Amino acid sequence: MMGNFIKTILNLFFKPDCPLCDRPAEKQLCVYCQKQILRCQFPRGSQFLGEVPVLIWGQYKGMLKQAIVTLKYNNHPEIAQPLGYWLADAWLKTPTVQNKPLLVVPIPMFPEKQKKRGFNQAELLARSFCQVTGLPLKSQGLERVRDTQAQFGLSAQQRQENLKDAFCLGKDLRRQTQTHSILIVDDIYTTGATVKAAIAAFREHKIAVAGVVAIATTKSISEQ
Repeated sequence: MMGNFIKTILNLFFKPDCPLCDRPAEKQLCVYCQKQILRCQFPRGSQFLGEVPVLIWGQYKGMLKQAIVTLKYNNHPEIAQPLGYWLADAWLKTPTVQNKPLLVVPIPMFPEKQKKRGFNQAELLARSFCQVTGLPLKSQGLERVRDTQAQFGLSAQQRQENLKDAFCLGKDLRRQTQTHSILIVDDIYTTGATVKAAIAAFREHKIAVAGVVAIATTKSISEQ
């Protein structure tokens, strides 16, 4: 607590260092790293068409990959703010924007894992996303009720089995008559197994999912 207070006081007099390169930064990231991240952006966002449209901001590589890894594993939650802003900007500029009412729901972490990390990166991205779009955020619209192993290294079939029955409707959406559709927010989109499991949990309660947005994907544009 005292350490955070001292850091706040020091930041009043000294520019904080960029968490990605240690250069002085006016905001969360220095100008150089921001430019490097923007180079990873897909042209106008990348849309993976399917039963539910998925909008991806950029390729999981280079400085964007470094930013996400630093955010999640090096305790730099502030990086989520510019990433969420850029994701929102791309979403507002695409035809996926719909006039019907939407609620934004982030993919949740298992409670013990979130407690250990200190935050859920998808929720932080969603908060920044909602600040720009003006859409209402339901941070606990979905709950992860079963701990799952890391998806990295699993086949598409193994990922689906790993996430089976991992989610249920969260307290923010229980006992409510839903007139809004859901927009799911996640950090990284790979095979789509995570969002498919989340969509299944909503559909059990007859709640429609309008789309999914994520900051990065391991896929390339040619794989759409």
